[in-house]
Amino acid sequence: MSEIKKNSEIVVEPYLPDEDYDNPAMVTDFYEFTMANALFLNGFKDVKMVFDMFFRKNPDNMGYSISCGQHKLVRFLQNYHFTDRDIRWLRYKGMSEEFCEYLRDYRWKGDLYMLKEGTVCYPQVPMVRVECDMVGAILIETYLLQTMNFHSLIATKATRITGLNVHRPRNVMEFGTRRAQGESAGNDGAYAAVLGGCIGTANCLAEMKFGPEVNAVGTIAHSFIEFFPDEYQAFKAYADVYPDNVSLLLDTYSIFESGLPNLIKIDDYLIEKYPDDPNRRVKSARIDSGDLARGYKRLRKELDKAGKSYIKLVASNSLDEKKMANMEMYEEAAFDAYGVGEKLITAATDPVFGGVYKLVAVKEEDGTYTPKMKCSDSVSKVIIPGKLMAWRLFDEEGKGQCDIIAMDDEEFKDGDEIEVVNLDPDVYRARRVLKAVHIEKLLIPHLIGGELVLDLPDIKTKKEYIKEQLETRVWESELRPEMPHQHYVDLTVKVSEMRSEMYRRLHGGEI
Repeated sequence: MSEIKKNSEIVVEPYLPDEDYDNPAMVTDFYEFTMANALFLNGFKDVKMVFDMFFRKNPDNMGYSISCGQHKLVRFLQNYHFTDRDIRWLRYKGMSEEFCEYLRDYRWKGDLYMLKEGTVCYPQVPMVRVECDMVGAILIETYLLQTMNFHSLIATKATRITGLNVHRPRNVMEFGTRRAQGESAGNDGAYAAVLGGCIGTANCLAEMKFGPEVNAVGTIAHSFIEFFPDEYQAFKAYADVYPDNVSLLLDTYSIFESGLPNLIKIDDYLIEKYPDDPNRRVKSARIDSGDLARGYKRLRKELDKAGKSYIKLVASNSLDEKKMANMEMYEEAAFDAYGVGEKLITAATDPVFGGVYKLVAVKEEDGTYTPKMKCSDSVSKVIIPGKLMAWRLFDEEGKGQCDIIAMDDEEFKDGDEIEVVNLDPDVYRARRVLKAVHIEKLLIPHLIGGELVLDLPDIKTKKEYIKEQLETRVWESELRPEMPHQHYVDLTVKVSEMRSEMYRRLHGGEI
């Protein structure tokens, strides 16, 4: 029993913490519980709320982002529940008995509309739309934001590190688990990095969780080489055990005085040992220190000279997309593959995606929706109210021309002329009419009444979807690394006028 009656008072037993306990439903900021409890006690438990999740700027001020995390969010909501331990802690924290008992049997039965996982996305456009009873709408905020923000951040960064955005794909292995901010970041980051174009990860658990598409890769570290009396013996010990996958690290002592000569020597050893099996040769060599570009050119020259052009060269050591591009473009040092760690798994140049979760409408008893709006004294934080739908309009070449934010009851089809208002307050002639050569809805139903209503694609399909969009469905000017074009985001006249009127009424003045 969690409560003991004593002298006509209810005394709540102290809660004893458990370091091994884990229920994702409790990944919740405490104010979500205090709000939900207060609304529950005021009789609003069955009121349906509509929340939108969106973000306000692309990481690193780039021209696009990748929406990711939908698969994990769906799994979370399908398994959403509270345990006896959760209920006991909530009582201990002052939540009402009625609210706690309600949560005991609670299951998530809302509607979840989202961009398809891997969809190229842009600021202000809803990525996720939740419509659910009050409890299910409020209490999922933190987990939803944590999941969508982190996955989207790493997938976006990965598309740039792997070169998908500039249509020059690189073979990149994700090496960041040991630099990640915790176990879950290492696992989820590996998944998102593979969606963004990586060919593998150093993380074993990630492959065990997500399958062979998130391929665990790796060979040896400096410690293995240091263990042996000399470098050649270390190379030989490894090659004898793994003759079909000999990939060696050259910079334990000296790349050119020791590593390179022993690399050639061990490859000659394999040729002598397996003369009729050309697969049993040194596959690659990695360098992890020094001037990587100069090291590449000298190694490539010496290996080619020795008749070993088949040995591929791999680079690691605090790499990111700019360092790799500089080596490739200005120094003609195009490594065959790269291992990228902390700069990818932490998105080090801009480590916060910044998605937010805002109440935009409340469903009334007659089935209509009352729009809700945070006005703010900062115009940049004025949200777009109402139950919304996002659309993407494509030009004659099949590339995304702009995104249109409409009311959910507004419908469009190919060939329509659509009057829109540009969200950018500085744009010249904000109001214009667009001809919809082709137009698509972006927010797709994933859960309806808590039930899954679509087949979730596999990792390979999502990875190909991201690549295909960046190659054929996005303006090249949005993808360039420097001063990219900012994708047009427009409101329908209906949304724009409602937003302006609500701002005047609630805050005063003009947006």
